[in-house]
Amino acid sequence: MTDADVRRAVFLDRDGVINRSDIREGKPFAPLRVEEFDILPGVADAVGDLKAAGFLVVVTTNQKDIGEGLVSMDVLEAMHHKLRADVPVDDICVCTCGETCRRYKPKPGMLLDAAREWDIDLAASIMVGDRWRDVDAGKAASCLTYFIDCGYRESLNQAPDHTVSDLPEAVRHILKTVSV
Repeated sequence: MTDADVRRAVFLDRDGVINRSDIREGKPFAPLRVEEFDILPGVADAVGDLKAAGFLVVVTTNQKDIGEGLVSMDVLEAMHHKLRADVPVDDICVCTCGETCRRYKPKPGMLLDAAREWDIDLAASIMVGDRWRDVDAGKAASCLTYFIDCGYRESLNQAPDHTVSDLPEAVRHILKTVSV
């Protein structure tokens, strides 16, 4: 396989990376209603820049609120319809289970499944997230990791490859330093 044959992806966490999280006592929480689902500034353009550079863009999001009955599948689907309408992502992978599921981050299952489905070279790909779970999942899948430091009251288990303040900054750095 040549470099031209390699399919690279940028995997994006959803809450806190693409859309605004509800921060309570220093911890992030996913929105529970479609009206609360707000795309963060600069996200659509940043994702468009990744796509223009030849990256696949795949959202990987834990949504255990579905499994716990706090949010309905209809609400989740409406949020993702809004996301797809506003941000040019290629795919959205969701885990509605919890800690024991192989797809639930920090486990790499969603990234591994997307790699099989889209023929992605994980070692040539990037995981961008705002929580330790994202960094750990990216590391477990052999991806380069970008941590968006939102100042949450939680620690990282592993050091990310890069720390940034938001997705637009991550994308600027990716496009400047990672050859496509």
